[in-house]
Amino acid sequence: MKIIRIIGRGIKDAGKSVFRNFSLSLASISSTAITLIIVSLAIIFTYNVNSITKHIEDVLTVIVYVEKGTDETDVNTLKEHILYNDNVVSESLEYKTPEDIKASIPDSSDLKNVLNILDENPLKSTFVFKVKDVKKISDTANEVRGFDHVAEVKYGESVANKLVSMLEVIRNACVITVIALIFVTWFLISNTIKITIFSRRNEISIMRLVGTSNTVIKLPFLVEGLILGILGSLIPITLTIFGYMFFYDFTGGHLFSEIIELVNPNTIVYTTSLVLLIVGGLVGMVGSLNAVRRYLKI
Repeated sequence: MKIIRIIGRGIKDAGKSVFRNFSLSLASISSTAITLIIVSLAIIFTYNVNSITKHIEDVLTVIVYVEKGTDETDVNTLKEHILYNDNVVSESLEYKTPEDIKASIPDSSDLKNVLNILDENPLKSTFVFKVKDVKKISDTANEVRGFDHVAEVKYGESVANKLVSMLEVIRNACVITVIALIFVTWFLISNTIKITIFSRRNEISIMRLVGTSNTVIKLPFLVEGLILGILGSLIPITLTIFGYMFFYDFTGGHLFSEIIELVNPNTIVYTTSLVLLIVGGLVGMVGSLNAVRRYLKI
């Protein structure tokens, strides 16, 4: 019962302190809200970048053109060499003969008409496969180029390499931004609690003189930091849920082209909101703890 009374009093005192120092609390809550909004944007952006990268991995294929005249034994050997690469998705590997490629061309195509006129099919046999890690696709393609009976390897390298590099830079920038903004939030709440401690220094001195325990003195400040952090996260959570849903519906779930597909709101907004709530609360408490340790010498 004693613990419950201490916690209850700590919550009560923290609530009073928030309203007593309303201007400071409002500044801290506003700063936290603005910071967490940017954190939310960075999280959602990072999540979509990861999804786009995964989508590219799913649709991007490597085409290996086999030299004409290669017999079946050498084709099977080449297949084994390709499958030996750890980055190749083995179940995606597909072999197509010139006749298979010709049959897959629509009858209305001019190319099909030209091939029908020719006495000999000029197309080359191909191996087509996907990779596990799109960042290693260039190394994988270069290794395959060195195999015997390989005429050419294509995977749209000029576009793929630039796109993958750009997405990697964006993802790293978002992660750094999130970490930096969390430290900013921690600093703001820490300073707010520091000012609160300073404004209550006489009250704290009296509490020490009457023998109040350190836990009882510290608890209201920790709860106050938690309250400030949670209140600061409410606006970002609201904007995250309704803002991203509106943006998703407005764009039709795609950005610029069909290949850039946005993550469904139901998959991301509630998880992101929970992260914001936890980050807000934890950063608030950690900021308070930092202020208590540095400026409340007990």
